[in-house]
Amino acid sequence: ELKSVYTIGILDFVFDNDGDTEEEKEKYLHEVQLVDIDTHKVFYDKLTFIYLEMPNFNKSVGELETRFDKWLYVIKNLHKLDRVPDALRETIFEKLFEAAEVAKMTRDEYENYEGSLKYYRDIQNSLDYSFEQGIEQGIEQGIEQGIEEEKKNVVIESLKLGIDIATIVKLTGLTKKEINEIQKKQK
Repeated sequence: ELKSVYTIGILDFVFDNDGDTEEEKEKYLHEVQLVDIDTHKVFYDKLTFIYLEMPNFNKSVGELETRFDKWLYVIKNLHKLDRVPDALRETIFEKLFEAAEVAKMTRDEYENYEGSLKYYRDIQNSLDYSFEQGIEQGIEQGIEQGIEEEKKNVVIESLKLGIDIATIVKLTGLTKKEINEIQKKQK
């Protein structure tokens, strides 16, 4: 029931590979598991060591096919990239480049950046709050206008049915003067 454990080593060197073929010498991904020497069986299949020999990863931007290739390219070349290559125009890589830009700032630049970020967030929060308040006020005003409109409709229909003004005052909560004004507008 134990979860798998992976150890990942990103290497800036290559293992000694004197007896390897050319294809083996160019290999950059090695997945290694512990094997019992006598039985040659994997000792524990939930323990894997992954080694990335970065000097052997030589793909250009145009050769990147998988997201794994893209990650290896970024890891190997981030220090010399001054912009995000088109092949890496994905949200995850753009966030990585933004983080890298922040990481290379001087202390003063970083403090200025944090200050401007705080200022931006404060303004954004104020705008969001104002927007929410505006919506609430708009809803409240709309409800109030709807209630007033409904009261006018009740007055008009009640008058058409011949209901006396005193009863209409009780039904609507309007004053006699307000009911008389509605009645005048209907004529």
